[in-house]
Amino acid sequence: MSADQRKSGFRGYFEWFVHSEATGSMLLLACTVVALLWANSPWAATYFDLLHTYVGVSWGDATFKLSLHHWINDGLMVIFFFVVGLEIKRELVVGELSSIDKAGLPVAAAIGGMIVPAALFISLNWGGVGSRGWGIPMATDIAFALGILALFGSRAPIGLKVFLTALAIADDLGAVAVIAIFYTESINVLSLVVAAILLAVLFVAIQARWRRGLIYMLILGIWLAVFSSGVHATVAGILVAMVIPVRPRVDPHLFMDETEARIEQMRQQERDALCLLSNREQLNIVERIHSGAEMALPTGLVLERHLHPIQVWLILPLFALANAGVAIGGDLLAVLRNPLALGVIFGLVVGKPLGIGLLSWLAVRSGRGALPQGVAWTHVFGAGCLAGVGFTMSLFISDLAFNDEALIATAKIGILAASLVSGILGFIILARSLPDN
Repeated sequence: MSADQRKSGFRGYFEWFVHSEATGSMLLLACTVVALLWANSPWAATYFDLLHTYVGVSWGDATFKLSLHHWINDGLMVIFFFVVGLEIKRELVVGELSSIDKAGLPVAAAIGGMIVPAALFISLNWGGVGSRGWGIPMATDIAFALGILALFGSRAPIGLKVFLTALAIADDLGAVAVIAIFYTESINVLSLVVAAILLAVLFVAIQARWRRGLIYMLILGIWLAVFSSGVHATVAGILVAMVIPVRPRVDPHLFMDETEARIEQMRQQERDALCLLSNREQLNIVERIHSGAEMALPTGLVLERHLHPIQVWLILPLFALANAGVAIGGDLLAVLRNPLALGVIFGLVVGKPLGIGLLSWLAVRSGRGALPQGVAWTHVFGAGCLAGVGFTMSLFISDLAFNDEALIATAKIGILAASLVSGILGFIILARSLPDN
């Protein structure tokens, strides 16, 4: 396969990825609005009672129950983090983060987009009750960011879309590290050891192509071990994703040669609608072609393509419904003036574009990165504003940072306000700077 063909294939996959994120962002926005309206309606008690309904299983005297809110955040979101892990691994192995030359600019931008927002937040909350929320403004919501960028259609250069996607994925990697390291209060070492052993067994099982039922049981065991370790259960999704292969198991040329030879074998035999039922040899040939096709398909890419729609159309909308419903009673301006909310707002609205722009400029000036073709500095700054739409990860971290419901509500109001302002600013800057068709 030529370099042009590989580039064309990656671009086709990338366009599918961007399109799915953009369309899913519309549903995510709708669920956010529904959650806000529901939580501030006469039926608000129903909303919060539903989230705190406990669901689980029991056997004998033992029970395992979680609230519906925790099932979504600790259970379904594991699949979200698994897909994020697959995206990260794909980018690290074959994508825009696979070499120093490619990764220099987006990684530098992501680092700037994490450090500066956190620093701004800390400067407003040092020593205060909201100081643990410093990780909240570090995150970028890739669905909303790409969704807004997609509104410009072909006006937005492909290089800008690739830059924003790679930046957001590198940002996700940083957010996962923050969650695992800084938002874990206590650690059960034995459970982590069990998780590590099961992860090693899972790696062997995948390489040896064990039965799927056994692999699913191993994944469930890893989730339970991480869940009981004190590390947030969603980290299990990232860990499992890291052992999933993202390269084909067989050389594509060998697969094509063997497939062509087997098809030629079938051509030399009598064929009719029932041949596979009556001719065992032809059935064996088809089975070998099918087995070869499975070996030629990268497992990680197949899982990502199958799970991505589930993440976009089911998991994230449910997450928005369960987490964006904040009761805004009282003086909204007073809440927005709270240092916690101000830290989130300044971190996302000011810190994100400032950090991304500054570190991107340093990367380019130092020769560690280069602006993509057709991308100007105003586009980078506009993309930096879009990166200030924190939402999914920011909401998730706010629940980990605080136990006090009032602090969580204040942080979420800051996230929603900052995400709205960042999205509008990014849209205006890009609308003025991108060329008309």
